[in-house]
Amino acid sequence: MFESDVWGAIIKDAHRYPSPHNSQPIKVHLRSQTQAAVYYDLDLGLPAESYGIPFGHVCAGVFLESLRVCAQARGYGLREELHLSDMDFDSKDRLHFIGLVTLVPQASDPEDQADYEAFLVRQTSRRPYDNTLVDPAAVAEVETRAKRHGHVFRSSSDPALVRSVVHVNQATLFDDLRNDAVHREILTWLRFSRAEARQRGDGLSAETMLMPGPVLRFAMQHRGLWEAPVVGALIRRIYLNTMRGVRQLGWLEGPFDGPADYVEAGRTFMQVWLVFTRHNVYLHPFGTVITNQRSHAEFVAAAGADETDGRKAWMLFRFGHSTPPPPAHRRPASAMILPAAQELHS
Repeated sequence: MFESDVWGAIIKDAHRYPSPHNSQPIKVHLRSQTQAAVYYDLDLGLPAESYGIPFGHVCAGVFLESLRVCAQARGYGLREELHLSDMDFDSKDRLHFIGLVTLVPQASDPEDQADYEAFLVRQTSRRPYDNTLVDPAAVAEVETRAKRHGHVFRSSSDPALVRSVVHVNQATLFDDLRNDAVHREILTWLRFSRAEARQRGDGLSAETMLMPGPVLRFAMQHRGLWEAPVVGALIRRIYLNTMRGVRQLGWLEGPFDGPADYVEAGRTFMQVWLVFTRHNVYLHPFGTVITNQRSHAEFVAAAGADETDGRKAWMLFRFGHSTPPPPAHRRPASAMILPAAQELHS
């Protein structure tokens, strides 16, 4: 027996899914009490990055897994009928169809409930970490979860590698900002005050990035000064200060050669994140190292990642323990729901 507003309850939770730059691009049209159509809003995507378009489908996979977790906790399975095709960010149709999802009654078990509870409290922490290693049992569980999806989770606590990749991540930000398109895209999603972040309900706030809003605004609007000896050194020092105490890096390797692979990668990442959250471990993706081609090559060489036969090291992050980060503001769940007149043919 279906509850009268089961979709409303599920989406109220699932809208917490993580997305690049907190852009929240997924839209849903509720077709019936049991069926919904899922879309990716191209106007909320990040096509300027070299892997920005594939990560649109990764984000869709993250959402679908989030939706499954939230539905399963309420006693519903999720049957999917995906219609995956390459995203065209120049398309006149700004809603890219991902597929149909149907709720099916299915009993929930304690594992489902544990994942759901972890989903509700999951956060990205850009704070300094406490310089302690994560319990090996948690790392082993993450490895098992990733393997279920055909991916490999690898990690390192080698101080030299950790230090090197943290500095590559910082240098990549400087490098990306030389690209006019990437610079414009990043500026679109930065929120320089709590009030702006709260009002907009999206984007990367200065508060969550642990930078004073005026400093962040000045730095981003005067990117040429990043090359200046004094100002550039100050900005580097502020950024690297948030990376204190990082002891471990983790990355995921696996098939990454088309929309179906990208969606499955997103599911994998969400599962990995839930396991770490269940063990009270935070993580912080180093997305620009993956999407910047030069930095990606540096990381792969340093870590010895496997990128043969259509496989890629497609996700990199630091993980560990920190004090709780400030919450990221989000749009209301209702903002995800498309009115019937706006739905595209699917």
